Amino acid sequence: MGKLTSTLWLILCVFSHPVLANSQYNMRKGVTDISNNVYQLHMTIFIICCVIGVIVFAIMFWALIHHRKSKGAVPAQFHESTKVEILWTAIPFVILIAMAVPATKTLIAMEDASKADLTIKITGSQWKWHYEYMGEDVEFYSILSTSQDEIANLADKNPNYLLEVDKPLVLPINQKVRFLMTSDDVIHSWWVPDFAVKKDANPGFINETWTNINEEGTYRGQCAELCGKDHGFMPVVVVAKSEADFKTWLADAKQAKQKAALADAALLDKTLPKEELMTLGEQVYMANCAACHQPTGMGLPGVFPALKGSPIVLGDIKDHIDVVIHGRPGTAMQAFAKQLSIKQLAAVITYKRNAWGNDTGDVIQPSQIQAALDAKVEAN
Repeated sequence: MGKLTSTLWLILCVFSHPVLANSQYNMRKGVTDISNNVYQLHMTIFIICCVIGVIVFAIMFWALIHHRKSKGAVPAQFHESTKVEILWTAIPFVILIAMAVPATKTLIAMEDASKADLTIKITGSQWKWHYEYMGEDVEFYSILSTSQDEIANLADKNPNYLLEVDKPLVLPINQKVRFLMTSDDVIHSWWVPDFAVKKDANPGFINETWTNINEEGTYRGQCAELCGKDHGFMPVVVVAKSEADFKTWLADAKQAKQKAALADAALLDKTLPKEELMTLGEQVYMANCAACHQPTGMGLPGVFPALKGSPIVLGDIKDHIDVVIHGRPGTAMQAFAKQLSIKQLAAVITYKRNAWGNDTGDVIQPSQIQAALDAKVEAN
């Protein structure tokens, strides 16, 4: 009797709510009301399934033991029972209804993105996220910041390996934030487990979802759709701030954008030295271009063209600038006009035209980039 009691106590401990809640293999509660509701639904249905399993297997083993042939059991001679048929139809029906009612309420709440305090447009592209705060004149790209040395196993991996970005999405707590999801190229999926938010970003369509964060902190996720060879290098990082801190951050972001515009304007009359542009250009290239064209500039045969010896890189400067700032529709080559400053664009093009033995000697100035941008605006 003591062994049986100990076994039952062990089973109760293993399946107790606190133990399951803290298990690394269990769904997390998250930091929103919706994520907590999803967790509670998960636990409720899990416990129901466990109870059903215990009852079914208990009855089955009881029948095997007490109605075995060695005890002289004789099979019943009937093929159907109306009462049994009604019973095993009604009970599962009641159980399903009991599970469906709270699940339906949660699903309806998850789809209700109305009355939002803040709207953010999220655009996925290979392999980064573009965040635009609607009506606030603030937008930026969020790019993986894990070093190439870590990815190539040349350096120790930090705790947030492949889950770190240069610019996280910043959100306020205790406010309803509406997300508009779309894509520039293929299907992506924006997923943050702590918010219970996972929504596809489809090219040519806009999906919507929302969140309302209860706690300050940093929350990490990633693209949950197989979106290409660097699918595993497209993380999501969200920093949740208090309402006051968020307002301060938003004001600073607007001010930083104005300062960047003034800095770009000040560069138009300057001639930057080649050494400075090459140093900056290498940094920009490694952060934005190396994933496709490789750090060596050799590209991936049949997938991404090599830049070493490329007719575009070695050809007309205007054509090269046009490809970098406006991209190539229908290909993986993105438009970098909004992603990089005119100094960064000038630097990375200068770097490409002089790295890996290209040695054209060309030095691209920010004024040339601005002229190309202005020409495009006039053409449209």
